Amino acid sequence: MKQKLFGTKTGLYASEIILGAAMLGNRKGYGSSIEDAKQILTAYTDAGGNFIDTSDRYQLGESEEIIGQFIEKQRSNFIICTKYTQSSEANPAISNYGNHRKAMRQAVESSLRRLKTDYIDIYMPHFDDGVTPLDEIMRGLEDLVTSGKVLYTGLTNFPAWKAAAIANSIPLSAIQIEYNLLQRTADRELIPMASQFGLGTMMYSPLAGGLLTGKYRKGETGRINGTSNEYDEDKLTKAIIDQLFLIAKELSVTPGQVAFAWVLSKESFPIVGARKVEHLNDGLKAANVQLTTDQIQQLDQLTAISLGYPHDLLLSVRR
Repeated sequence: MKQKLFGTKTGLYASEIILGAAMLGNRKGYGSSIEDAKQILTAYTDAGGNFIDTSDRYQLGESEEIIGQFIEKQRSNFIICTKYTQSSEANPAISNYGNHRKAMRQAVESSLRRLKTDYIDIYMPHFDDGVTPLDEIMRGLEDLVTSGKVLYTGLTNFPAWKAAAIANSIPLSAIQIEYNLLQRTADRELIPMASQFGLGTMMYSPLAGGLLTGKYRKGETGRINGTSNEYDEDKLTKAIIDQLFLIAKELSVTPGQVAFAWVLSKESFPIVGARKVEHLNDGLKAANVQLTTDQIQQLDQLTAISLGYPHDLLLSVRR
């Protein structure tokens, strides 16, 4: 697996594919067994991976616990990104929920214990709670960096204007967004903003919950349909998956690998989530898929969104 610089504001080399740990553990009722989770972590490491993304909310803290046990004797070899906002408790008290400093302090201390470490490489709010002032978030993150408990800071699921305000005030290093062939809204503001500030861009759900693998057409179950076999495709989704199958046939790979390789082509760090080791291995193979310029353009054009105002206007008036 290739390693590349994480954004332009750090000298940190990170794996081009991030291991998403949301399914490590099954404390929430759906996920991997501890044995499967350890196999996934081992397979990812053996493939050259060093970048793990988790959250205190994933499996109500069990994900962090499993990772902590795995990295305990090799901590310095890994980049660990974790997040806070929703708490690791199933029904958190209102004082432990949100992005405010009290929730941040409680969350980071708990994450450090579960991860069996004294520092977190990248720490970020899990989403904009719509209440906490940006200044409070900024000062809280700065204090964690100053204390040495956090090395780099980032944001997940924040509007671009808020992310830009924070990045203009403190040394923000990362942003995490949803991005795939079915979800390209980030093209409007978030991706240009991340580029402007030199942020390392982590992209979750590159396969749209498995939808872009085509597995639901075969009657399989997954994150989208749970235990049900019911599945419907709208016109655009059908066209995209059909195109993925065509390109996959041309390259003798799977549709999911094509969809993942397309995200990799965007100079990002896609996150591969896995509940079983075979899911991980299939995703990692995408790193070896070489899409042609024409194939990338086909997928770009098929899935392009209207950028809306003022972008569409500016395209018509700029020279």
